[in-house]
Amino acid sequence: MNIPATDLMTALRSGHSTSPRLTWYGPDGERVELSGRVLDNWVAKTSNLLQDELDAAPGMRLRLDLPAHWKSIIWALAGWQLGMEVVLDSDDADLLVTAAPAEAEGGFDAVVAVTLPALAMKWPGDLPAGVVDYAAEVRSHGDVFMAHSEPDPQHPALRSSGGVAVNHADLLEGFAAGHGSGARLVVRAEDGLEAALANVLGAWTNDGSVVLVHRDVELTDKLLAAERVHGD
Repeated sequence: MNIPATDLMTALRSGHSTSPRLTWYGPDGERVELSGRVLDNWVAKTSNLLQDELDAAPGMRLRLDLPAHWKSIIWALAGWQLGMEVVLDSDDADLLVTAAPAEAEGGFDAVVAVTLPALAMKWPGDLPAGVVDYAAEVRSHGDVFMAHSEPDPQHPALRSSGGVAVNHADLLEGFAAGHGSGARLVVRAEDGLEAALANVLGAWTNDGSVVLVHRDVELTDKLLAAERVHGD
């Protein structure tokens, strides 16, 4: 049985698969553009890393200790594709994905370190023993994801900051933000990861796309025109 996250990934890699779906503006002039096909490729590789290397399974809890960033979006989609619960504000989880592995404490089955610069091929420096280096490992995993276990649509996908539990079956209706068809939206990273996830899901559900902008990037008229931002 498919869950909405799986259906969404199918849609992103099918119709208009070469069109931009997620564009990231980061510090120091960094710009990353992901088409539907490339986005699906990253999510598939990350899902395979979770399933094959970290023994992730439906119903497990995935803690994302990450800012709003294009890699955070990838990780959330990968967890949802497996039928996991994405945890944004609690250390009570099975697996931890973090940009600060040196600060991670015990209690997790596995810890994954995510370096945020787009061109980083490995973690800069030494990692604590047993920590998985996402940048170094993800590219070796398959481009197509096949789940070993069928996810349960009634299992939780996440709990919102308001304390509301959202099941996988309701992820695109109960959590995703409402946006018009085909909109090209600006989402500010400073509003947090939960807001970014709600907005990208809402945009993609309605065949739109998102420009995710770091707090240090100025939203100039030139940038908005270049990215053809429109709709709401």
